[in-house]
Amino acid sequence: MVNKNILKIRAKLDKLDNTFLDLIKKRSKLVDEVLKNKKFKKDIIDNKRIKVILRNINKKSKLKKIDPIITKKIWQSMIRAFIDYEYRNFKK
Repeated sequence: MVNKNILKIRAKLDKLDNTFLDLIKKRSKLVDEVLKNKKFKKDIIDNKRIKVILRNINKKSKLKKIDPIITKKIWQSMIRAFIDYEYRNFKK
């Protein structure tokens, strides 16, 4: 038998996941706009920007008392996924 508290918490997690999906959709649209402004495929990866993003996420995570290892892994994964997305959608 599954604990009822766990089921309630899982329902909240599912709702939160839907919010994440909405945010990913918004982020994808912004990435599409950036991609339209890139002239060459080599412009897709900007290592300086990636370092700045990860540094900022680390600082913000600590300020918000979130485990920075978790946020680093999430952002690294998201960055890789969007880089892949850009390569697949580059049309010049």
